[in-house]
Amino acid sequence: MKPIDRRNLIAAACALSGASLIGSNSVRAQVYPQRPVKLIVPYPAGGGTDVLARLLAQKIEGEFSQPIVIDNRAGGASLIGTRAVSDSPADGYTIGVVDSAFVTNPSLFKDNIPYDTRKDFTPVSLLTRTQLVLSVLSSSKFNTAQELVGYGKANPGKLTFASAGNGSPPHLAGEQFRQATGIDMVTVPYRGGAPAMTGFLGGDVDFTFAVVATIATQIASGNVRGLAVTRGRAPQLPDIPGMEEVGYPSVTSTSDMGMVVKTGTPAAVVEKLEGLCLTALKDEQFRALLIQRGFQPLGLTGADYRIYIDREIDAWAKVIETGNIKPE
Repeated sequence: MKPIDRRNLIAAACALSGASLIGSNSVRAQVYPQRPVKLIVPYPAGGGTDVLARLLAQKIEGEFSQPIVIDNRAGGASLIGTRAVSDSPADGYTIGVVDSAFVTNPSLFKDNIPYDTRKDFTPVSLLTRTQLVLSVLSSSKFNTAQELVGYGKANPGKLTFASAGNGSPPHLAGEQFRQATGIDMVTVPYRGGAPAMTGFLGGDVDFTFAVVATIATQIASGNVRGLAVTRGRAPQLPDIPGMEEVGYPSVTSTSDMGMVVKTGTPAAVVEKLEGLCLTALKDEQFRALLIQRGFQPLGLTGADYRIYIDREIDAWAKVIETGNIKPE
C-alpha cells in the first residue's frame, strides 16, 4: 500500500475548509434577512425622512421576505436615533436612515456627539435630495435673487430671513447666502419649519429658504415667488433657476437622505442592501413617486456616499465656524 502523504492530506483539508467557509458566507448572504429588519428614523413620524423611509421600506420589503419595521427614535437633533444605529449589533438587522444632520452635527456638537460619524458607520447608499427654494411672497418687490441681494447691500440690516431653527438646512442655506453675498441681514429664528413657514406667509419676514415639498404648492397657487433653488434646478420646479445660475454656487444646503449601517456589518449584507436601494431608485415608477413627494432621486453607491460624507463634513465645518452657529 502506498503511504499517505501527510502534506497532501493537510492541503486537501484546508482547501475543503476554505470552500466550506466560502459556501457558508454565500448562504448567509442569500438568506439574509432571517428575521424582521429594523429601520431607524431619527425623527418623529410624518417628517420628510420618515416619509422616505416608509416609501423605501415598502418598495424593497418584497425582496426581503421579512418585515421592515420603522422605528422612530426622535430627539437630540437626530443624535438619539443615529446613536441607536451605532450601538446596535453589526449584523444588518438595524439600519439607519439619516439626513443632512448626519454631516452637520459633527461641527455643531463637536465633542458632545455620542459617536464618530466617519468611523462608526458604513454607508450603504445616498438615496435622495430635498432641495431648498429661496422664496419671497408674490407681493414682494423682489423679482430676482439679484434684486434681493442688491437691496440688502444698499440697506444693511433691513432684510429679514425666517430660519427654521439653528443648524437646520434652511438656516444653513440662509447662512451660506449671507456669507456668499456679504449682505447684513437679520435672522429671525423659529422653532421648526412649520412655524417659520407661517411667519413667512404672514409677511413677518422678507424671505426664507423652504423645502420643495412645502413651497411648491404655494408657488403654484401664486402666493409665493421662487427666486432660486439649491444644487441645481428642482424636478418639481424646472422653471426656477439654480443658485449657481444666479451667481451663488456656494449656497448648497439641502436635506440629503441616505442609508447607513454599523461598521463591521458583513460586506455581503451591505452589498445586498446597496443593490436593493440602487435597483429601487432606478425604477421609473418609484422615481416618479419620490419626485411627487418632493424628493430628487439620487441612488449613489456606498463608496460614493462615503466620499460625499467626508467632503460634506469638512465643508460644513467651515460654514458653521464662520457663522459661529451653535445648536439650540
